[in-house]
Amino acid sequence: MIISELPLSLFAVLVAAMLSAGMTWVIRPLLLQHALAKPNARSSHRVPTPQGAGIAVIGATLIVAGAIIACAGTTDMKIPVAVFGASLFIAAVGFADDVKSIPVLPRLILQAVAVGAILFTASSDLRIVPACPLWIERGLFLLAGLWFVNLVNFMDGLDWMTVAEVVPITGAMVLLGLLGELSLSATIVAAALGGAMIGFAPFNRPVAKIFLGDVGSLPIGLLLGWCLLELVYRQHLAAAFLLPLYYLADATVTLLRRLVQRESVWTAHRSHFYQRATDGFTVFRIVSEVFALNVGLAALAIASTMTRSSATNILFLAFGSTAVAFVLRRFSRQR
Repeated sequence: MIISELPLSLFAVLVAAMLSAGMTWVIRPLLLQHALAKPNARSSHRVPTPQGAGIAVIGATLIVAGAIIACAGTTDMKIPVAVFGASLFIAAVGFADDVKSIPVLPRLILQAVAVGAILFTASSDLRIVPACPLWIERGLFLLAGLWFVNLVNFMDGLDWMTVAEVVPITGAMVLLGLLGELSLSATIVAAALGGAMIGFAPFNRPVAKIFLGDVGSLPIGLLLGWCLLELVYRQHLAAAFLLPLYYLADATVTLLRRLVQRESVWTAHRSHFYQRATDGFTVFRIVSEVFALNVGLAALAIASTMTRSSATNILFLAFGSTAVAFVLRRFSRQR
């Protein structure tokens, strides 16, 4: 399996990176005219900057992954097709929101349609808790998927932040695929997405020349969520939790804190830990620490799949949670 998947994965990374970079360079002048992100209360930038590079990132990911999966001749194309269709749909919703803001409720409904389409096409044999009714389990996954899609969007508020999150996660997923813990389809999608983000990175380096926009962050969350869901179905719960742990912790704790303080959770803000850290740290330092943290979490996630010991997995989760708490603590200090 390693011999067959390794060349395909490397090819996906390389081609997606080149295609993403080329497409970003081509569309940037158009986005300058039609999709400028103006600074607001949530922004970390000071001047209007084009957004919408997600068109290139998602386009490169789906084109490269789709071509490789089709040529590889996988036996089950049903779920990848549903995932690709849902990704295109939610990207269109994101682009519409980038150009002209969509009200919260319609936006959530459309996002739920995309997440639900993937869950609806999944086999009923894919279960986590067989004793639990299928509709309850799928309903919980729908809520979790909806939250994950939005938290990636919430966290995409700093130059290179999403790059520092997605590249380590997708790299770990490719390694897990080579170890037989992910399907070929999920492995290739992860490789293509990681490559596309690498191609986008030079344009987003501080100070960014272009942003992903909702057209990128929403489908990125959907694609990562699908790959993590496959890990869950394969009973790698610790790995599925560890890989996105920093994003989960920062976004969830921030949301709960704002709810307790009776603040509007959908209003633009700068309450995330990484945003508060800009008062004392440079952008490069923040994203470097997040990247290093994610590499460590990825290592723990991979290690967790190699043991059948629940006690060991709990230990890995404790290590990962402690590391995340330490970084959040550093970011939240007043300076």
